Amino acid sequence: MNKVLFILIMLLCTPPLPAQENKKVFVTRDANGVLVFSDSPQPGAEELTLSTRANIMAATDPTLPARKAPAAEPFNVEIVQPEEQGTVRDNTGSVYVSGKISPMFERGLRVRLLLDGKPQGEPQNNAVFILRDVHRGEHKLQMELFDQSGKLIATSPVTTFYLHRTSVISPN
Repeated sequence: MNKVLFILIMLLCTPPLPAQENKKVFVTRDANGVLVFSDSPQPGAEELTLSTRANIMAATDPTLPARKAPAAEPFNVEIVQPEEQGTVRDNTGSVYVSGKISPMFERGLRVRLLLDGKPQGEPQNNAVFILRDVHRGEHKLQMELFDQSGKLIATSPVTTFYLHRTSVISPN
C-alpha cells in the first residue's frame, strides 16, 4: 500500500511534459540552398505550423487483386503451300505441303493432313508434310490440329490444288 501511495504522490508532483503543440519549428535555407529546420528562430526564418495529427498512412489491403486468366485465343490453321487453286508440276507425284498455325505452335499439339478427305499417316508435331505418288488431277487438302489429349481443336479451310504429271499415254 505504501508503494502505491508513493507512486501516486510522485506522479502528482512531477511537472507535465511540454506538449508538442507548443513547440515551434523554423525553416531557413543555408548558403547552398539546403533547407535547415530548427526549434530556435534565425534571421529570415519562417515558422512552420505543425498539425497534431500523426503522419501515419492508412492501412492498405496487402492482397493482390484477383487477375483473370487471359482467355485462350483460338487456334487458326491454314495451308500455305500449295496455294489455293495452285498448280503443282512434278512427274514423280511428290507434293510438299506446308501449314501455318497461330498463335505460336505449342508443345504437345499434333497436326494431321487430309488428302481428298483421307488421313495421310498419324498426327505429327509439325505442319510440314511430303506426299509421294499422288495421282495427277484435282486434289483437296485440309489440316487438323489436335491438343495433348487427342481432341480436335482446329481445322484449316479446304485448299484445292492441281497436280500436273506427264501422262503415259501422251508424254508430250
